[in-house]
Amino acid sequence: MKYSCLNPIAQVGLDVFGDKYQNVDDIDAADVLLVRSAAMHEMEFSDQLLAIARAGAGVNNIPLEKCAQQGIVVFNTPGANANGVKELVIAGLILASRDIIGGINWVQTIKEDPNVAKLVEKGKSQFAGKEIEGKKLGVIGLGAIGVLVANAAKRLGMTVYGCDPFISVDSAWNLSRDIIHVKTRDEIYRECDYITVHTPLIENGDPTLNTKQMINKDAIEKMKDGVIILNFARDLLVNDDDMGVALSSGKVAKYVTDFPNAKTANMENVIAIPHLGASTEESEDNCAKMAVKQLIDYIENGNIKNSVNYPNCDAGVCEADGRIAILHKNIPNMLSQFTSAISSMNVNIANLVNKSKGNYAYTVIDLETSDKEDTAAKLKAMKGVIKVRIVK
Repeated sequence: MKYSCLNPIAQVGLDVFGDKYQNVDDIDAADVLLVRSAAMHEMEFSDQLLAIARAGAGVNNIPLEKCAQQGIVVFNTPGANANGVKELVIAGLILASRDIIGGINWVQTIKEDPNVAKLVEKGKSQFAGKEIEGKKLGVIGLGAIGVLVANAAKRLGMTVYGCDPFISVDSAWNLSRDIIHVKTRDEIYRECDYITVHTPLIENGDPTLNTKQMINKDAIEKMKDGVIILNFARDLLVNDDDMGVALSSGKVAKYVTDFPNAKTANMENVIAIPHLGASTEESEDNCAKMAVKQLIDYIENGNIKNSVNYPNCDAGVCEADGRIAILHKNIPNMLSQFTSAISSMNVNIANLVNKSKGNYAYTVIDLETSDKEDTAAKLKAMKGVIKVRIVK
């Protein structure tokens, strides 16, 4: 099997491939691709390409629907960089509460003065701030990162409110029982001195589910005067124009963002960090290893974990004579067609797993036969089938 990297990928992750996989420069010759931030929307993909793995969580740079239509499974690595982002969020809380950046910059302007020590003692009061202990923090989104942020802030002495209508079982188990769980964002807006957002970008007509520009004029009006807002999730969760007005009026005291743009980078009272949330050696290593392991499991076993355009599906390790994986449209009667075609060839099905996600579905079938080529060809000819692969 051949793989190609569109961005530098940590070698510790690529080493997981071992000798059975070959690194190639020609992406058209690759069976799988690894990517971080490279723009892929204008790319054309070969029929040989089976999967793309994003060494990170965000997949805005990948044409998900186009890939789904071509039977290309797209993976990401949620949670692999969670600790790195969590640590930067905590740093952002402190930087916004104590004017550390202003103080450091001021020292640079007086560092050549022989009386710098006296000047520091005289002028330090202009950079005094507040402590975060005892303050209220609202965490919107309790996924892998939000849970870590909430727990860490609680250990630092903050009163923490959390809101997530889609919280997973794993996140619920990992969340400290001391976190105050609220049902709506409005409760966080009203109660909290600090608000940090950790949600995916969702465009939905239901305002309780929509997250695109959810931090806007209406939301900010519900917040406390002097609130501090942090965004280490996605740029479009915040309406920049409304944020600029709120910062100018003092309604929002500080805005900390890991996604500076032409507007926010030029606003007063913005701490603009150059997208460093996952920029640690550990995060890059973790993302690379997780991405490669998911690709290997898909190639060698047909299993899908953490796909963003096809359903997760775990059929384990094949114990039968053969395994066929089918990527297909999520339409009626597909399973009955598969089983009928296989039985008509006098082949016994040892195991079958089927999962669906939106318009697409994935079926893994274990067969008690050594002759899989004819079976695969018959399945591939069916209407609604996108790609058929003989896994074993």
